[in-house]
Amino acid sequence: MAHVERLCIDVVYCPQPGHTDATAVQLPAGATVADALSASGLLQRYGLDPGAVQVGIWSRLQTLQTTLRDRDRVEVYRPLQVDPKEARRQRYKRHRQAVSR
Repeated sequence: MAHVERLCIDVVYCPQPGHTDATAVQLPAGATVADALSASGLLQRYGLDPGAVQVGIWSRLQTLQTTLRDRDRVEVYRPLQVDPKEARRQRYKRHRQAVSR
């Protein structure tokens, strides 16, 4: 495998369902998730607190100190609006009401 001098990284954030903000950045080898977030400007654009966001690489949670590899996709996750268990209960309840009519 050849040594990579510059990393090509995609940084992605979905501020709301159906809308995606993707930014491609180039960083030096050894860069971290925090470096990618800073270079992308996503946190500043959306007023997100760097210490409070959850991030991942290719759908796996990571820390801001995680070292990146070429072609990684850094994802910034929104906080959940509804507890998944509660959402499931509500869907079941609506389904039962619709079937009993």
